[in-house]
Amino acid sequence: MLDTFKRFWADESGQGLTEYALILALVSVGLLAVLVIFRNAIGNVFDDVANALHGVSPQSYIPASST
Repeated sequence: MLDTFKRFWADESGQGLTEYALILALVSVGLLAVLVIFRNAIGNVFDDVANALHGVSPQSYIPASST
């Protein structure tokens, strides 16, 4: 039984996957923190775009002909 536990303790086959999972979790937490900090600024950008496009009619955009 002790020998089995020692082999299990020395086994490092899942170490790389664990490190990638920890890095992914750290990046996710960082991204969430950035989004929470800048949420008003991001919302203002979308509001500005919506206000700029509010008075534009669909017919005012005429794509260039491909001929």
